[in-house]
Amino acid sequence: MKQETLTDMEYSFRKKKTKREEFLEIMDEIIPWDEWVGVIEPYYPTS
Repeated sequence: MKQETLTDMEYSFRKKKTKREEFLEIMDEIIPWDEWVGVIEPYYPTS
């Protein structure tokens, strides 16, 4: 379980979402991230 910081608690009491948060939620719904990661992973450098 992750301990909440003061910032996390402050954000949890907000009512209105920012445009950035709305945009990221929409992107998560639209883009098949697992598929994209599978395509990119073979070319991604590892340390």
